[in-house]
Amino acid sequence: IHFYKRVGDTLDMRPLVTVALSSCLWLSISHGASLDTEKDHDRVIHGKALSDKEHDDYDHEYDHDAFLGDEASEFDDLTPEESQRRLGLIVDKIDTDNDGQVSMDELQKWIKFTQTRYIGEDVERQWESHKPEAKETVNWGEYRHNVYGFLDDEDGGDEEEQGFSYQQMEARDNRRWVLADVDKDGELTKEEFQAFLHPEDADHMRDIVVTETLEDIDKDGDGKINMDEYIGDMYRGDEDVTVDEPDWVTSEREQFEKFRDRDGDGLMDLDEVKAWIIPPDFDHSEAEAKHLIFESDQDQDNLLTKEEILDKYDLFVGSQATDFGEALTRHDEF
Repeated sequence: IHFYKRVGDTLDMRPLVTVALSSCLWLSISHGASLDTEKDHDRVIHGKALSDKEHDDYDHEYDHDAFLGDEASEFDDLTPEESQRRLGLIVDKIDTDNDGQVSMDELQKWIKFTQTRYIGEDVERQWESHKPEAKETVNWGEYRHNVYGFLDDEDGGDEEEQGFSYQQMEARDNRRWVLADVDKDGELTKEEFQAFLHPEDADHMRDIVVTETLEDIDKDGDGKINMDEYIGDMYRGDEDVTVDEPDWVTSEREQFEKFRDRDGDGLMDLDEVKAWIIPPDFDHSEAEAKHLIFESDQDQDNLLTKEEILDKYDLFVGSQATDFGEALTRHDEF
C-alpha cells in the first residue's frame, strides 16, 4: 500500500518499502526486477510472520527477529559474554511479575511488544509534530496545513510525482481521516490519530486498507485486479524479453489462478482482495513463544528461568546479523 512518510511539516513524496507489516510501516514503491521472492506477503496485514527469514532449527535468525524486533542487528559485533549480559537485562524486563521465571504469556507479550514498538515511536513523533501546543487533539485543517498546505500556494498546483497527484493523495488521506474520527467530533485524539497513521492495526480501519490496496494495484481503474496488475505489483519484469521470469513469479501466477481469484473470472474484486491481505487469524507471536520455550525449557515446567534463557542465548539473540537496526546498543538500557 502506498503510504508516504511525513517529515516535520512537509510531505516526503518518496514512498518507502516496508520489510516486515507489517510491517511494516506500510510504505511501498514500484519495484524493479530484482525483487525478493513472494513480495505479495508485504501486503498481508493479518497473520504476518515475525520475520522474513526462514524458521528452522539450524539458523536462528527468525527467532532473533521475533524476540528482538527492531533491536536485533548489533549482536554480530558482540562477544558471547556481552550478548548474554544484555540478554539478561532483557529477561528482567520480560519477567513483569518479578517471580524469577518467564511464562508463556510474558514471552508472548514481549514478542508482540517488540514487533509493534516502532508504531508507538512513529505516532509519538508525528503527534508532537502536528498537534497544536494548546490542544490534546488535532483536526483535519491543522493536519492538512502542515502536510498539504503547499497546494494553496500560488505555484503549488497539482503537480504529479511518480504518477501520483498530490490532490488525489489529499483526498485519500481525508477519507481515511474521517474513518479514524470514531466519535465524529471533527478532532482526532492520539488513539484516533494512530488509527489514521497505521490503519492496518485498527480493526475498524481494515476495510479502508483493503480499498487502498485495490486502488494501488488497479492500474486500469476498473475496480478490480487482473493477473498482470497482481504480478506487476511485485515484479516489473526484465527489459530483456528473452530472460525467463523467476520461478517465484510463475508460482504467484498459479496462486492468483488457484487461490486469489476465487470465482475464476480472471479478476480479484474487493472481497477477494480482503481474503488475500486479511487471511484467517494465526498468532505468530504465540507460536514463537511456544517454540522458544520448547527449545529452552530444560526442566519442562513450561516456564523459563534466566539461566535457561542465557544457556540458549544463541537461540534468543545469537551472533547473527539481522535486517533491523539500532538495537541493543541503546545506552539508556545497557
